[in-house]
Amino acid sequence: MSAPPSLADPVAEDANPAAEPDDELLPERPDPADTVVAIGDIPPLTRPVGRVRRVLPPPPVDRARGWIVTGLITFVAALVRLVNLTATDTGTPLFDEKYYAIQAWEMLRNGGVEDNQAFGVVVHPPLGKQLIMIGEWLLGYNPTGWRLASAVAGIVSVLLIIRVTRRMTGSTLLGGIAGVLLICDGVSHVQSRSALLDIFQAVFVLAAFACLIADRDQVRARLAAAVAGDVGSAHWAGIAFGARWWRFGAGVLLGLTTAVKWSGAYWIIAFLALSLIWDMQSRREAGVRRPVRAGVRRDLLPTIWSLGIVPVLVYVGSWWAWFASETAWPRHTLVAVDSNRSDWKSGFLYELAHAWQNTLWQWTWKMLDFHAHLLTPTDPSKRHPWESKPWTWPLGTRPVLYFSPADAPCTNDPATECVRRIFLIGTPALWWISLFVLVWALWKAVGRLDWRYAAVLVAYGAGYLPWFTNLDRQMYFFYATPLAPFLVIGITLVLGDILGPAAVNGRLWVERRYTSIAVVALYVGLVVANFIWLWPILNGEPITHERLTMETWLPSWG
Repeated sequence: MSAPPSLADPVAEDANPAAEPDDELLPERPDPADTVVAIGDIPPLTRPVGRVRRVLPPPPVDRARGWIVTGLITFVAALVRLVNLTATDTGTPLFDEKYYAIQAWEMLRNGGVEDNQAFGVVVHPPLGKQLIMIGEWLLGYNPTGWRLASAVAGIVSVLLIIRVTRRMTGSTLLGGIAGVLLICDGVSHVQSRSALLDIFQAVFVLAAFACLIADRDQVRARLAAAVAGDVGSAHWAGIAFGARWWRFGAGVLLGLTTAVKWSGAYWIIAFLALSLIWDMQSRREAGVRRPVRAGVRRDLLPTIWSLGIVPVLVYVGSWWAWFASETAWPRHTLVAVDSNRSDWKSGFLYELAHAWQNTLWQWTWKMLDFHAHLLTPTDPSKRHPWESKPWTWPLGTRPVLYFSPADAPCTNDPATECVRRIFLIGTPALWWISLFVLVWALWKAVGRLDWRYAAVLVAYGAGYLPWFTNLDRQMYFFYATPLAPFLVIGITLVLGDILGPAAVNGRLWVERRYTSIAVVALYVGLVVANFIWLWPILNGEPITHERLTMETWLPSWG
């Protein structure tokens, strides 16, 4: 019994490309007269023939070349991310660095916890600040020290996106393109050079996504081997998948994502559901007659363990220094008590916290109470000038100004005043096509059942859609940092569709092939050129007022 094409190759899709038929390759059509029977006789019943599924090329076998490409592009990423980390040469923290760089230095002094100021000033879990602390421990309390960990996270993100895109597309070329695009993304670049928390969340959720893709491939390979060897056919639910360390790793990484910011919990829910659906689909394609029931029987509890319970345990474990401390706030203070009821803005969250007399439990809900009621002032004059709402994020129409010192004479022309700015801006050549990519991805995921686009939509949606649940809250564009890698993967998948297969039905379409290569090359070159043009306002380099005007393409950027 041979494995179905969808199991033999983990990157199969349901679409059949439009192509001219090749008569020599088509089987001979049966004669309809052969099915004619006498009057009163019942014609023989034959099983309907399903639609032929086009199987994409198998995973690339150029292992050595794949790692060479990965290494070279990651090296370029390191050069780009690490150059001149001390953009603020006076040592002034950028934007919210004034919180995280200082709290990380406090952690270095206190064994992993912030100073106890006898009231709550900590509003995020500890892991992100502990990572910043490592850089300060290595290089000291200076811009390079507090930004080192962010730069490393940005470099690792490039490595990860190359490998996961290569696995999803079966193409080392497309994996390399994804790495180049992420290097040239303005959001990822600026966040990799700032001591904020979102870049850590981005690298952890991307790593969890990569583990989930690897787990999917491993499961389908095990099922294909079982079908080929007629193993497990005696049980109605099919085989047990056994130990799934890739999925376990995804659970650990999702716990780390949540230990940076609580919004990581949305990815826990999304990836748990995605993994379970993939398992059921795999069993259906392996011939299991009741795949949903089989998935519940075989996969539900292991999935909840790996992608539900393990992340919670990792999150709790991230508070190790807080548990070990006797002085951290509020290590031995209950904050959901009657005497503090007036400090809570949400009665529901207060009652939820008050239900368990545990300090971490109550402090967690108290921090959530702060975030849930960090609202946009109704008076426009009191609003933060760089606040934005989530409907502006896909196109990046409202960036964030991180750095804006006083004007100074230009180095090469003292008679001319120069300005220095650092904007958190998504490279327009990437972000401005996001809606077109969304429409194409929805068509491929729903109309062609392409699991790759579905996975990207789930990952992007888990980090984006929850922000619409409380539109009165203060929000900023840097919350979209974890979305950037999935936008890049989606764009790369579209570029892969543009490239198409090298041959269709045995025919090499030379004109189409070279035209598609030219289109992809021109687009990648446009992204690189766009990134180079924005370089001064992404890195705080001195430019004239005229150049700044040319850099700010939209009125909302100024």
